[in-house]
Amino acid sequence: MFKVGIIGVGNMGEAILKGLIEKAGINGPEIVITDINQDRVKDIIEKYNVAGTDIRKVVNLSEIIFLAVKPKDIESALEPVKDLFKENQILISVLAGIKIEKIKKFTEKPLIIRIMPNTPALIGEGVIGVSFEKNTEKKDFILSLLKTLGEVYEVKEELLDVITGLSGSGPAYVFNFIDALAQGGVKMGLSYDMALKIATQTVLGSAKLLKESGQHPVVLRDMVTSPAGTTIYGLHELEKKNFKDAVMSAVEAATKRSKELS
Repeated sequence: MFKVGIIGVGNMGEAILKGLIEKAGINGPEIVITDINQDRVKDIIEKYNVAGTDIRKVVNLSEIIFLAVKPKDIESALEPVKDLFKENQILISVLAGIKIEKIKKFTEKPLIIRIMPNTPALIGEGVIGVSFEKNTEKKDFILSLLKTLGEVYEVKEELLDVITGLSGSGPAYVFNFIDALAQGGVKMGLSYDMALKIATQTVLGSAKLLKESGQHPVVLRDMVTSPAGTTIYGLHELEKKNFKDAVMSAVEAATKRSKELS
């Protein structure tokens, strides 16, 4: 038996795989993967020294199975193997919007868990929302495993859509913001390479200060904002462009889309 099987090794499947190897201490040969893209499977096998096989063997041979295919592909992935799952297995779904109730239509035997990680799990700095099908003595073990990927928040299943809109999609908002900061630096005379490095460190340092200080973000914002200074002029421009409204609307729209996927 393999300790872990991963069905689907796209960006999120690879993030989980990398985290398990580098942070959870699971050896590559203890992990088996499968994907409809065989070139992708070959690349991942070479990169991480894991095993690769077809989906039937992944289900047959794994203790814990991560399901990381596209939400639209859930039926084509699970229908052919629905009779192969066992009572003592754990199935962890990464599919945005796909509820446990729907997964159970394909298989009721394994313990089903839904998670919503984000791509910083690649470096062990992710956010992972998790909901359990039911109470289980395996909960502490699963939570400890997921914590190797980042910070874990156990929530009711209906709130996973919100976590999807906030942290699942959130890195894209942040990367877009960093690029906008850098482009602003370019507009005012810096090279893009230098501006990007400065913008990246500014966001990283600000996030670490917020986390480690325990202060409210408004308090830290006001520390930077002097009367009639540069920062208040910049903030005013953001408010004129409805910056907060745009960010809040992005989270709302992504949350609604996650609900639609179900």
